[in-house]
Amino acid sequence: MRTTSLFLAALLATAATAPCAAQAAGPTAADCPPVPVAAVPLPASRAALWADRPLTVVAFGSSSTEGAGASTPGHAYPARLEALLRAALPGHAVRVLNRGIGGQDVGEMLARLDADVLPERPDLVVWQAGANAALRGMDPAAFRDTLAEGVARVRASGADVVLMDSQLAPVVLSRPLCPQLAAAMRDVAAARSIPVFSRAELMRAWETAGTSPTDMLHADGLHHNDRGYACLAEALAASLLGGLRALAPVVATGR
Repeated sequence: MRTTSLFLAALLATAATAPCAAQAAGPTAADCPPVPVAAVPLPASRAALWADRPLTVVAFGSSSTEGAGASTPGHAYPARLEALLRAALPGHAVRVLNRGIGGQDVGEMLARLDADVLPERPDLVVWQAGANAALRGMDPAAFRDTLAEGVARVRASGADVVLMDSQLAPVVLSRPLCPQLAAAMRDVAAARSIPVFSRAELMRAWETAGTSPTDMLHADGLHHNDRGYACLAEALAASLLGGLRALAPVVATGR
């Protein structure tokens, strides 16, 4: 209905300028540094909102999605993202499903796509991959082809896809294939005109804003801590909400 559309347009315009006014439930470890983030194109997700349908997001990946390093499951980034999106879109049904399994590489994730992702009929899949491929020395061409197959299958279902790359963790950066794997992900995204939400770039922006990447990592030196997951979710929420409103830059303002 036109009334609903006008209301939603105003709501999204407000949300995109201040997407993080409400934090996820539970304590935050520290404030998030203000960093610029790019809005991402989300045609399927935008259509769901404008049709007043529930918005379903599947967070797909390995341990960084599952929440390794977080103090509780509620501090993993998918749970925090759900709370932020719900706060920014009051009155609209939003669910973010955590489909992360620690230790999996892209091939293992592809093998469970039909069981864990597609049956949920998602409007958006955020697919985090790459760290385990680097740790295991996976061939970049095989990584690229496997990721491309998964992306094609998700898009064929009608869902939006956002790829998420690896964190700036010393143990990942020390692996010789890390740059090639990151480039392979970018190649898949460019070939299919889908966005990459880059944790590497986000963590570099945090560092420029005065927060060391290590401040966002767990004591294991690999996964995010509660603060890292909170700030990752905040930046991702800002990027997604910007895409739902318009393809214009927005800022994760911090709290």
